Amino acid sequence: MGIDKDIQQENFRSIYQKLSINLIFSTNWITEKIKNILQEEDITPQQYNILRILRGSKKPLSTLQIRERMLDKMSDTSRIVERLVKKELVEKKTSNIDKRLVDVSIAESGLELLKRLDQKNDELDAILQNLSPEEAAGLSDLLDKMREKI
Repeated sequence: MGIDKDIQQENFRSIYQKLSINLIFSTNWITEKIKNILQEEDITPQQYNILRILRGSKKPLSTLQIRERMLDKMSDTSRIVERLVKKELVEKKTSNIDKRLVDVSIAESGLELLKRLDQKNDELDAILQNLSPEEAAGLSDLLDKMREKI
């Protein structure tokens, strides 16, 4: 099924409008698929993103540093971190360097959750199984090219 059938629109102002709409629709489609997988662990894609950032960092990060690395820059990082603290998946401590800042680190339970989710990597990858590895690499390259500054 093409985007025109998916959204029941036959005409587009230009191929670029069609592409933009297709990107938005596809982003929402893949996000929904990922949400369904993460829902089993009672975690949102933004929370998952923060946990992965903290695991990859190997050192505590401020909420500003986390926000800079997030996929969704519009997320309310502080609020999401608070929810992760309540779930005991991350820990917050006042920074030793600057008492106005808070350092966030992943808790052992957060690492355990990510280990469980790592076992679902094949399921996550299967969302895009209609593409060959070569097509996936090509599409990724095209998306990178699209975001290059002119």
